[in-house]
Amino acid sequence: MAPVPDLLVQYGAVVVFVWTFAVQAGVPAPAVPMLVGAGALAGSGHINFPLLVGTATVAALSADLLWYRLGCFHGAQVLATLCRFSLDPDSLIRHAKEKFAAHRARYVIIAKFLPGVNPLAAGLAGTTGIRADRFLVYAAVGSVVWAGVWITLGYLCADVIGRIATAAAPLGRPLGFVVAAGLVAYVLLKYVQRRRFLRHLKRARITVLDLKQRLDAKDGLVLVDLRTALDLETTPYRIPTARWIAPGMLDDHRRMIPKEIDVVFYCSEPREATSTRMALLLDAHGYRNVHPLSGGFEAWRLAGFPVEAVPRPGEPQLVGS
Repeated sequence: MAPVPDLLVQYGAVVVFVWTFAVQAGVPAPAVPMLVGAGALAGSGHINFPLLVGTATVAALSADLLWYRLGCFHGAQVLATLCRFSLDPDSLIRHAKEKFAAHRARYVIIAKFLPGVNPLAAGLAGTTGIRADRFLVYAAVGSVVWAGVWITLGYLCADVIGRIATAAAPLGRPLGFVVAAGLVAYVLLKYVQRRRFLRHLKRARITVLDLKQRLDAKDGLVLVDLRTALDLETTPYRIPTARWIAPGMLDDHRRMIPKEIDVVFYCSEPREATSTRMALLLDAHGYRNVHPLSGGFEAWRLAGFPVEAVPRPGEPQLVGS
């Protein structure tokens, strides 16, 4: 099998297009080394520099348009699908939603430089109804800036990169083993953390039917809505009697939630990610009556149970107040 530099020299634009499209579409692989390396080869006269920048820009923009259109037609299902490509899927969607709510279409540019986030930003733009022409402008700017920065860096540092590559050549195999061992250790750590997360989820969650029965019985159960501001904007409804609290405010859990109260968290992330993380946080501090809602708000809505309009923005209510 030919090494990557040889592939770049022989097939140039084709390799850059395929690799860039795959990474910006969500494949968990690094794009920056490829672009910097391609820029270095352009600096040494092996590849045409404008062609490289144009190819990478078109590839990144194509990936953006793909996820934007999918977001327009499939909404939240697209975000759940994207998380399957991530090593840390349970927090990725929420983080992207919060940043998108703060920056809107500008976040499409920022997301280009954040590993694994670009397809989420494009999908959110489609889900939230950002106009196609406006999205195209921001996506095009982000693509050309992202591609241009890394390829230009490689182009300007071609001599330095060449010397480093020559010096590192004798260490190729040992260095490869070290990098591979580090990656394996990282993946194993994520796997162990995720297994713990899923075990707690299975043990602690409550179904929408159980929740409905307990609410009808008026047994003192308190509902906490942990969805993001973007979720409330796109779906301005809640389960009746639920109180909205931002997860960050639960760091002061002793003030927000008395230990004697039964509490159910619900969110809109895949696998009830935010709800389960908050339940784990409180469980670590001695709370024993906090449960994530299985399927979150969407499961409640699909079951046909009643919802009510979200009130005007204001200060979150204290649980038990």
